[in-house]
Amino acid sequence: MTDKLKLGLAGIGTVGSGLLRLIEARGKSLSTRAGRPVEVVAVSARNRRKKRGVDLSGVRFVKDPIALATDPEIDVFVELIGGESGVAKEAVEAAFRAGKHVVTANKALLAHHGASLAALAEKNGVTLNFEGAVAGGIPVVKVIREGLQGNEISRVYGILNGTCNYILTLMEREGRSFADVLKEAQAEGYAEADPTFDIGGFDTAHKLALLTSLAFGTRTKFDAVYVEGIETITPADIEAADDLGYRIKLLGVALRTDSGIEQRVHPTMVPKDTAIAEVDGVSNCVAIDGDFVGDVMLIGPGAGGGPTASAVMSDIIDIARGQILPPFGITTKHMKPYKKAQMRAHEGGYYIRLSVYDRPGAFAAIAQRMATQGISIESIVQRRPEVAAGRRGGPPPTAVVMVTHQTTEDAVRKALVAIERDGHVAAKPQMIRIEKL
Repeated sequence: MTDKLKLGLAGIGTVGSGLLRLIEARGKSLSTRAGRPVEVVAVSARNRRKKRGVDLSGVRFVKDPIALATDPEIDVFVELIGGESGVAKEAVEAAFRAGKHVVTANKALLAHHGASLAALAEKNGVTLNFEGAVAGGIPVVKVIREGLQGNEISRVYGILNGTCNYILTLMEREGRSFADVLKEAQAEGYAEADPTFDIGGFDTAHKLALLTSLAFGTRTKFDAVYVEGIETITPADIEAADDLGYRIKLLGVALRTDSGIEQRVHPTMVPKDTAIAEVDGVSNCVAIDGDFVGDVMLIGPGAGGGPTASAVMSDIIDIARGQILPPFGITTKHMKPYKKAQMRAHEGGYYIRLSVYDRPGAFAAIAQRMATQGISIESIVQRRPEVAAGRRGGPPPTAVVMVTHQTTEDAVRKALVAIERDGHVAAKPQMIRIEKL
């Protein structure tokens, strides 16, 4: 058996601690699979004395992550600090310049700087592995980068954030409000004290940007992702979706089109009879459409110390075996510039919920605004009156649910702005895309 593969680990939080426990528990079998022993020889963390439930007595502590990244005793720098810039980025760049391989689970860093970091790794003859950055324990990076290389991928989409999926699942099962379920998710540890990054869709967008580059061979372009979170989803929307034969999920969707690449993150109504509709709780799901393989779907734990540590370790074993691949499947000189797709009609149509005042001419005015934008309505349902009182003590507004035929988002948004401006609705209109899967 050859020399040890020596790791320098920066960041001993949930994932870092999980990685240390995995190596401790599986040391002998890891050596067999990797073809050489794998050992963490040095670590870096903000708080040296914090109890983490792992034995660090034989591991050297390095205060500065950048110093650890260039330490002559390590072969691989494992970056689990997080953050799109700052010390995480500086340490990774320093590791490459020092000829060290890098393994990271930092989706934000790669979504913003993936192509430039990959180029730096290639320049210095080392690798950048990031299986743990997307969908936790689901091996989607390897599937796209290695398993599906014979395919032209037309679409990749999925549930990429467990916090949002957990909240939407409980809202549906128990009929509770978004705010109420969010509090429970925070208490259970499924949501952060400041949950904006998750519920606002930004975590999903970072992961989608990486999947887009892997699937379509383009440079990462996080700023091109349209992002919409789940904060506006109400029990009324979930009930209406159920009546219409759908469930609501926060999806990240990337499409290859004739005019360019389309990337979007938003709440979506998916048919109840599809596999993705059945993915509940904190689980993640990634679906890939290839021309020869057909449709591939991967489902599993999308976060947490154990699953993500498992992904990180798979990257480490690849390095131990001498498997050095371009980070995004092709060399950076062959990665195409990102070209944003032109706006087109959304094939699945749209769900629209309006809180309409009960007065003469209101429905006619709404219908006219839709017609002006060329929007054809597939169905319209008047639901029970809402609890809130109408304007000036009048009758309560009525919830009206419409489903459109195929149309553009621009047309829908223009119509809704005009409807709201006309004053016939008591609240901001709700719009959710219906996805054909």
